[in-house]
Amino acid sequence: MGSKNPRLQFTDAELSPKLKKHTRRAEKAADKAEKARAKIPKDRKKLKRRMIDQHRTAKGKEKAVSALRFEDVDKPAPSKLQYAVRDAPGNTVLAAVHREIGEHEDDNVGVESAHRLEETAEAGGRLAQHSYRSHKLKPYREAARAERRLEKANINALYHQSLEANPQLASNPLSRWQQKQAIKREYIASRRAGQTAGGAASAGKTAAKTAETSARAAKRAAEDSEKAAKFVARHKKGFAIAISILAVLAIFLNMFSSCSVLVEGMLAGMGGSSFVSRDEDMLGAEAAYAGMEADLQHYLDTYTSTHSYDEYHFDLDEIKHDPYVLISLLTAYYKGEWTLAEAQSMLDTLFDLQYTLTETVVTETRYDSDDEPYTWYICYVTLVNNDLSHLPVLLLDEDGMAMYATYIATQGNRPDLFPSSEYPNVTQRGDYLDYDVPPEALEDEQFAAMLAEAEKYLGFPYVWGGSSPSTSFDCSGFVSWVINHSGWNVGRLGAKALCNLCTPVSPANARPGDLVFFINTYDAPDPNAPTHCGIYVGNNMMIHCGDPISYANLNSSYWQNHFYCYGRLPAT
Repeated sequence: MGSKNPRLQFTDAELSPKLKKHTRRAEKAADKAEKARAKIPKDRKKLKRRMIDQHRTAKGKEKAVSALRFEDVDKPAPSKLQYAVRDAPGNTVLAAVHREIGEHEDDNVGVESAHRLEETAEAGGRLAQHSYRSHKLKPYREAARAERRLEKANINALYHQSLEANPQLASNPLSRWQQKQAIKREYIASRRAGQTAGGAASAGKTAAKTAETSARAAKRAAEDSEKAAKFVARHKKGFAIAISILAVLAIFLNMFSSCSVLVEGMLAGMGGSSFVSRDEDMLGAEAAYAGMEADLQHYLDTYTSTHSYDEYHFDLDEIKHDPYVLISLLTAYYKGEWTLAEAQSMLDTLFDLQYTLTETVVTETRYDSDDEPYTWYICYVTLVNNDLSHLPVLLLDEDGMAMYATYIATQGNRPDLFPSSEYPNVTQRGDYLDYDVPPEALEDEQFAAMLAEAEKYLGFPYVWGGSSPSTSFDCSGFVSWVINHSGWNVGRLGAKALCNLCTPVSPANARPGDLVFFINTYDAPDPNAPTHCGIYVGNNMMIHCGDPISYANLNSSYWQNHFYCYGRLPAT
């Protein structure tokens, strides 16, 4: 075999009574490995020649034989791919015959019987091929198993030798495990070094080097373990608490499902909600966008000094954006990682969509004190901030919207990226329509709880995908939050899922606490599915997450044109 484990050698001084038991096992394993190697065919002439390409032609009249190959001594067992290549010609002919008969098997019963006989013969032929191949490779498999047992016995002997050299750590489970792993790594590395040197003469050197390097590895592991043990001793209370928590968690997880599956799911969920681009790219994108905003602000601040009109009227929205909205949108748009160079054109697009600057010049004819006419130039400057959080629906598909909502809800698992982010600025709530719900409606305790929770967030800004006070809300995020804190437990649902959760009720039978749904409030993939929702409070009024969270009158033409249905939540 090409992968030979060395026979370990110990001096009499090294062989204690306890160690002799383990070295005897290693010696027995070495003897068995040598016997297994000896059974591998050594004479090339005694190896059976293998035909690669022997078959009849499609008409069954000719026989072709390809070049013959011989297996080398100590050659590793062929892979499944090699077998597939070798057997491909024969299998191709079998398939051709199978197909030829199959095409005509409906002609008569005789052909159908021949087809079944052909299938049986084919299966038998393949079984014979497999049996022959398995028998021929038996010495190789047995030698490989013997080598694995020898490797395990050698590592075990070296491990117990290291325990004798470091008795002070024999009672430390962590150090014992570390020592064994270190010895295993060093053993394999030393064995590979011996194979690289080549030849039987290197076997003794390999064994000696294996023992020497493994001893060094054990010493390092022992030192590391001793340091770890001392650290644990200094913080034993903290480690005791941590171990207790882990034990309880393990018991809890085992009650439901496999721990590994759950952990993988948690890691996948965390990975799917995290920003994956490099910090320099994300910070660079934010800086570039803020730079464009600064240029716009400077342009407006110096407008009167750089233009020559007689009169100016400014109607300007505030210039601002939330960096987490920007990075979440870019990450969802590019479906994961992106670079600043890739995102530069998208930054320009986003800026043009967010800010609409209109400059309109109107002229009037006026008269001076001498009644002489002159032209008076009036400039109207309007800046509309369409809010960056309103743009995802224009740019993302359904999957992208789901990704964006996840990133917004978690801040990409990077709250440190923009610690001074001001959006949503709940300390400066937007203007909203207030409404006094009739006292009789509040006699329903569950509706009263819903309303009390909903009114906490009046004035909060609209954030697409937002689902908590820390991020603010979108329409379905707001409704989900309110009902989850008022007796239900439905999780974070979208408008369509909330509608499916409810039982439809007619407008005449709607009552406070029902949900109200609307369609086509934006270009959704499904034009017949709800796109907006709110909480009905009675008297044709609702509380919903518009921009900002506010009360709204359902009698307005907009809501009437987009009305879909009322829905009643299931009983809690």
